[in-house]
Amino acid sequence: MIPFERRQQILRILQQQPGTRVSELARMLDVTEATVRADLRTLEHEDRVRRVHGGAVVINGATLLPDTQEVAADWIAREASKLIADGDAILLDAGALSLRLARRLHSRRLTVATYSLDVAQALTAQGGHAVMLLGGVLREDGRATLAGVQPPADLHVRFAFVTGAGLTAEDGLMDEIHEAHWKEVLLPLAGQVVVLLESTHVGQRSAAVSIPPDRIHRIFTDANATPEELAHLHQLPAQVSICSAGGVTALTTASATTRYKIGFANLSEEIPFAIDVRHSLERAVALHPELELIVADNRLSQTQALENAENFMAAGVDLFIEYQIDALIGTAIMNRCQRAGVPVIAVDIPMVGATYFGVDNFYSGHLAGSALGQWIQRHWGGELDRLLILEEPRAGALPQARIEGQLRGLEEVIGTVPLDRQVRLNSGNTYAASEAATAEALQNLPGDRRIAVICFNDDAALGALHAAQRLARTQHVAIVGQGADRLIREELRRPGTRIVGSTAFMPERYGEKLVGLALRILRGEPAPPAVYIDHIFIDQDNVDAYVSTRRE
Repeated sequence: MIPFERRQQILRILQQQPGTRVSELARMLDVTEATVRADLRTLEHEDRVRRVHGGAVVINGATLLPDTQEVAADWIAREASKLIADGDAILLDAGALSLRLARRLHSRRLTVATYSLDVAQALTAQGGHAVMLLGGVLREDGRATLAGVQPPADLHVRFAFVTGAGLTAEDGLMDEIHEAHWKEVLLPLAGQVVVLLESTHVGQRSAAVSIPPDRIHRIFTDANATPEELAHLHQLPAQVSICSAGGVTALTTASATTRYKIGFANLSEEIPFAIDVRHSLERAVALHPELELIVADNRLSQTQALENAENFMAAGVDLFIEYQIDALIGTAIMNRCQRAGVPVIAVDIPMVGATYFGVDNFYSGHLAGSALGQWIQRHWGGELDRLLILEEPRAGALPQARIEGQLRGLEEVIGTVPLDRQVRLNSGNTYAASEAATAEALQNLPGDRRIAVICFNDDAALGALHAAQRLARTQHVAIVGQGADRLIREELRRPGTRIVGSTAFMPERYGEKLVGLALRILRGEPAPPAVYIDHIFIDQDNVDAYVSTRRE
């Protein structure tokens, strides 16, 4: 059961059996209590439940989204939200999909311009955003303003998210006249125009053209599209993302100049870092008309990774970029690719016979370990009671070097940590597994007050932090992560956080470097056996400077 389906089941249970506790939900769904709590947090952020001691209650009006179109709308909003980075300036129109997207932006600090009162109210209720309401005269329905008052001359947004009543290859996005007027006013203010549209509207026309096809940069639609609707999308020059319950697939336009087809199997569409990697790769490929990109989701699964590899070979890809967690399945995947004569780039997790791209594991770990050691010297006098090590055994020896690098960096500062003070835990490469493992460890260490935590990735770091918070042990831990994803950066801005920092892997730079490496391989040019990214350590002192340097 994927997370979306599980959350729907939780809503159904809470509606039918009010008062069901977290422990009962976990038993009924055959998942951990930590997973249920994470799902309840998501549902609360979507304004569908209110958490209470021991469980949650459904908010009046929350629905199970049984309707196919409602489910498709949720897919689109979910995937579009992954495009938005912390600190972005964006524009949202008055469409229902824009409102659904707005409700998913609670974890970011954004500047949002909108002419929708519903969108403005939803964002204001979340807190943390700067919301600018455009226009000056209300429409008759009282839900939005009319395009009568000009927006500020200095307003510029990274993305304009727009909806419509129809979309054709000939005319572009179409809508009612009052909406088309707004788009005409706002179009020049946006760096990129992103269309959110249910597939049922593809191929349909409306009263007025709001955005011509050559001004649309990206389109998010749902996987219910018919062959006729897909044909319309294929003719558009924009980058198209097909959204489904399992993730997203890129429908890249195959132009007459296309020479190479690249397959990319992503680690997991549930992990923020992996989502950022995919976005950066899609942006980089869009700059090369000779490339076509096909995307799949490995879902942290051996079986899914092997199935995706088989599908890509059957699709006739010219090069395969593999991002998967399990070193043991790498041999089988490489065997299939070698039989097909397809070169492979392995991202972050090496595979024998593939060109490696990604983290310089020992160095990135050493940066974090050294920073943790310096923190321990300043705050705990160089002493600690316990070291929790959240690792990922499936990843193999090379990624394990980031754990060993953290340990080495830490010990170079504070001295050797005896083995009897080290506790190794399986992070599972996920927030939920890490939270559960850390909570159990903390409960077994009631007398320890100085507990350092080193982690395989940022999901593990956040899981460890939330376990400490849940057990009222926050002040007993000091944690470092790996990746510096947007959720860790948000946490680093909180005064008094126990996240010391995280080594940045800079997923926004993966795409450009991956495409450059792929083109060298495809053209038969010499390519190194391994290409590493640059690393810096992000903490409270430099987190905002890092964000400003990576803004596009």
